[in-house]
Amino acid sequence: MTASTRIALKLAYTGDRYHGFQIQPNVCTVEYEVFSSLKKSGIVNDIREARYSRAARTDRGVHAAGQVIAFDTGTGFGDSLPRIVNSNLPDDIWVWAHAEVPDDFDPRRDAIRREYRYFLYNRGYDLTLMRESSHLFTGTHDFSNFTKEKGGTIRTIDKIDIHERNNLIVIDITAPSFLWNMVRRIAAALEEIGCRKRNQDWLLDMLNPARHRQGIKPAPAYGLVLRNVVFEGIEWIEDEYSKRRMEKAFMDAMVWHATMKEVLYSGL
Repeated sequence: MTASTRIALKLAYTGDRYHGFQIQPNVCTVEYEVFSSLKKSGIVNDIREARYSRAARTDRGVHAAGQVIAFDTGTGFGDSLPRIVNSNLPDDIWVWAHAEVPDDFDPRRDAIRREYRYFLYNRGYDLTLMRESSHLFTGTHDFSNFTKEKGGTIRTIDKIDIHERNNLIVIDITAPSFLWNMVRRIAAALEEIGCRKRNQDWLLDMLNPARHRQGIKPAPAYGLVLRNVVFEGIEWIEDEYSKRRMEKAFMDAMVWHATMKEVLYSGL
């Protein structure tokens, strides 16, 4: 790398311990840990001077497999960069890919697609009805009833896919951008449909806020994952060692949760 190179990193993290991604005063966040690592590693001295930017802000308890950040650096670490950053990160945050990007690259503004996945424990929901109803969300709508944001609530959903895996209903949602809590509220609405508390007429009303104003409580944060953020023309270099380390940590977490599931089923 040469002086003043702009770098993008792909991050994965489990959000259980963090008060969201964005740095906040007096609480632990993913971004705080990332900033600390970049400074300890000598990659960035001052975050503002490095023109730091992120692709998305995830809420407290939300996870990610493909969060993207970008910054300027004058230090050359080459392909070892992910491992160097990881050496100063806690074991629930991982950098697993990097890329040299144009000087004006902004991961929030330049993203062409964001992909989220929501995991919903299957309590006997009508999966067919949920799939049929999910098509009502695709296209361009006013999502005022699916966020607390005021104004600028028009969004376009490209695709929603729903399938079942290991007694979980998996809801994949793809769009250029999302509103705050929008994915979790869509998941909550589909759950209402799946358990037959609501019908498609209600959903059509929710998508017409000029006629029908009603909020919906978002589904729990722990089921949401930011899977990927897509850009045109960016060539990512993946670090296989970091990916293996990340996959082992995910497997260890899965074993822990599976064990706790059986403990709880046993009635203690």
